[in-house]
Amino acid sequence: MDSVLENIIKLGDPRLYVPSEPVSREEINSFHGNIMQMADCIVAFREKYGQGRAIAAPQIGLPKKMIVINMDHPYPIFNPEFIDKSNDMFEIWDDCMSFPELFVKVKRHKSVKMKFRDKYWQEQVWELEDDMAELLQHEYDHLDGILATMLAVDNKSFRWRS
Repeated sequence: MDSVLENIIKLGDPRLYVPSEPVSREEINSFHGNIMQMADCIVAFREKYGQGRAIAAPQIGLPKKMIVINMDHPYPIFNPEFIDKSNDMFEIWDDCMSFPELFVKVKRHKSVKMKFRDKYWQEQVWELEDDMAELLQHEYDHLDGILATMLAVDNKSFRWRS
């Protein structure tokens, strides 16, 4: 499983800081292999670290607006966009597959409303709270080339996993 984790781009790689391009309807079928690779990365990360529910395409070197959530099965999200964010914020120790040994304390919106296209190119709108809101904010940031390390609450907001 460690070989699967080698597909995840690590902190410091310039590709992580490049904003992603939108996905077109015509492209979605060509991403099946990428979706399965991303799902495998999530499973391998979860087996090794006990965490991991989603990954953004830039983390495997694909600069496209695509996120894969893998709870029971891979669920691709194309061109996500937040259409509402709560004013209520909370702090959390955020982890990331691109820097698996590091936690970063960040502030996130307690709830968000997100629209996106699913694998059938149908528009979906999800209202998310707490951990799912935080998760999708984290992954969405990757699509804009933003990492949790750039959003640290202060310069003391870093700690090692151990």
